[in-house]
Amino acid sequence: MENSDCILEGRQVLEIGEIMSILPHRYPFLLIDRIIEIERKTRIVALKNVTINEPFFQGHFPGFPIMPGALVVEAIAQAGGVLLMPEVPDRDKKLMVFTGIERAKFRRPVVPGDQLRIEVNVLNWKPRVAKMEGRATVDGKLACEATVMCQLVPRVREAQGAGAEFEPALVGGTVNQE
Repeated sequence: MENSDCILEGRQVLEIGEIMSILPHRYPFLLIDRIIEIERKTRIVALKNVTINEPFFQGHFPGFPIMPGALVVEAIAQAGGVLLMPEVPDRDKKLMVFTGIERAKFRRPVVPGDQLRIEVNVLNWKPRVAKMEGRATVDGKLACEATVMCQLVPRVREAQGAGAEFEPALVGGTVNQE
């Protein structure tokens, strides 16, 4: 994998191929289309173009399509992942997973034709855990805001099962910051 200097150093814009070289997400779960601003380790601004072709609109809701709020929060987390994963030296062997969501508020529906502007600020970044504050707006109006916590875990699954890769630092849904 490329090192972080090749991807983010001095960059302000990342296109979809560069985003896909950082995030493991793929269709239909890749929720970031473009990065338009970057301050390494500090802040990122991403765009998500919401179209009627999104698979979730088939059932959420027929005749009144609304992007699920949980997916707007996921887009916030993915933007944060694009910002922080390049700072991880062995990122091809790690995943950044949710450990918590705080103060999520949904202010307006996100519908087909909207362009989400996702702004994420890092509140705390340690070697294995991060806390980020995100805001998603449409045409300058707040659609969603949330604080997300994430932890780095190994990508390799252990023989014990899918949950075995989570480190002991994740206990009871909270992150041990030590």
